[in-house]
Amino acid sequence: MLIVSEIIEKIKDILSSDGQNGKVFDKDVANSLEITQANFATMKNRGKIPYENILTFCAKKKISINWLLFNQDPGSLVDTTDKYWIKYFPSVSVSAGGGAFENEDDYEALDVPPYFINMLGGAENLKNIDAINVTGDSMEPTLNNSNIVFLDKSKTNLSREGIYAFTTNHGLFVKRIQKRVDGKLDIISDNKDYPLQILPSSEVNILGKVVGSFGRVY
Repeated sequence: MLIVSEIIEKIKDILSSDGQNGKVFDKDVANSLEITQANFATMKNRGKIPYENILTFCAKKKISINWLLFNQDPGSLVDTTDKYWIKYFPSVSVSAGGGAFENEDDYEALDVPPYFINMLGGAENLKNIDAINVTGDSMEPTLNNSNIVFLDKSKTNLSREGIYAFTTNHGLFVKRIQKRVDGKLDIISDNKDYPLQILPSSEVNILGKVVGSFGRVY
């Protein structure tokens, strides 16, 4: 992967090719990535790559993310692509607990087929999607062991029933959640061998709603 300074120079080349007059400065790159100049300067000094902002930039410009970050296909400046990707955390597992997002930079790029895009909220929403693993049988038959689930981090409102990933003091889980009239939460396992749990909403930190999955069907 290229370093931050190299990525910035490539973005400047893209902006220049778009017909921007005169020299392109760091402030122009910050504006194009929708980052304040102060945050951009901090990011640049620390060598931190703003993946979500770059993903959105590439989607708008129809630039290959692989070209921008990994220098693939260097013969084309604007390598239009129909490929989309999201963050996949192979070391994070939910359902049986014990997992956690300890390092949000520890992920792999998971290619998403075009026919999945609408299910995940469209191309512009991919920046809100993470993919994580399911372990255990507590959500069978809806979700099976080793399934990969797609988590929409922008959907944390529990006004409607759904399957959510969440943390408690006991770990990281994915369960069906219903909000009770008294404000408490019914934590439901689709596998009826597991009992219903009732928790105060203050003890549950919602990470996002499960909007799709793929994996083995039993």
